[in-house]
Amino acid sequence: MPLQPVMMSQFSDDDDTDTGLLTKTRPKTKRPPRYKVLLLNDDYTPMEFVVMVLERFFSMTHAQSFEIMLTVHKKGVAVVGVFTHEIAETKVGQVMDFANRHQHPLQCTMEKEE
Repeated sequence: MPLQPVMMSQFSDDDDTDTGLLTKTRPKTKRPPRYKVLLLNDDYTPMEFVVMVLERFFSMTHAQSFEIMLTVHKKGVAVVGVFTHEIAETKVGQVMDFANRHQHPLQCTMEKEE
């Protein structure tokens, strides 16, 4: 809905600094905080399992998953996505549950994005 100008002269006669227009402003919506989901390296979880987790829970292609898996393997940790708190929390829970069901010690955490 476009803003409609209102003539100020009908409200004030003695203010010389008036531009003559009054506009309505809308409050800005604050963006919710974002959270990074991190995958941590361990010496026991097979690389193929990590790739499968990334494809399944983060909708990555095989090539993307493989690249992230190598980053986790070489650097010890990698950001696999940035989400709102609720979504990040859900993803971490899904990954941890899936890893536990398959008896892998894979760790997934989240931290607030700065």
